[in-house]
Amino acid sequence: MSRFQLLSDSQWSLIEDLLPVRTGKRGRPFQDARSMVEGIIYRYRCGIAWRDVPEVFGPWQSIWTWHRRMSAHGTWDVVLARLLATAESAGVIDWAVSVDSTIARAHRHATNVARHTGGWVELQQSPRRAA
Repeated sequence: MSRFQLLSDSQWSLIEDLLPVRTGKRGRPFQDARSMVEGIIYRYRCGIAWRDVPEVFGPWQSIWTWHRRMSAHGTWDVVLARLLATAESAGVIDWAVSVDSTIARAHRHATNVARHTGGWVELQQSPRRAA
């Protein structure tokens, strides 16, 4: 497995049928679904900008478009549901929840609430000079 092949064949087989396929219509050539998904995974794993995704995955514009369309259609939600169901049936998910109750107070000026202090004239100049 190379550093750019992120999914094993068994992992790919779990989600392959949920992804878009070639329709046979004319137009732009269909990009390989596996390289597109691996490009999306690589981008999130590395925390890089879309334009910095290596060319081995294809044009970054195509990868971004795939991600945007799959998010809009809910494909990622279906993929996540299948992966969670598979992992739960295998017994590899521990549903323990950890809650942190730490409170961090912010200074009152750190909020975005508008403060009415009387206006600019009253704060900066005397009233007789403002007239």
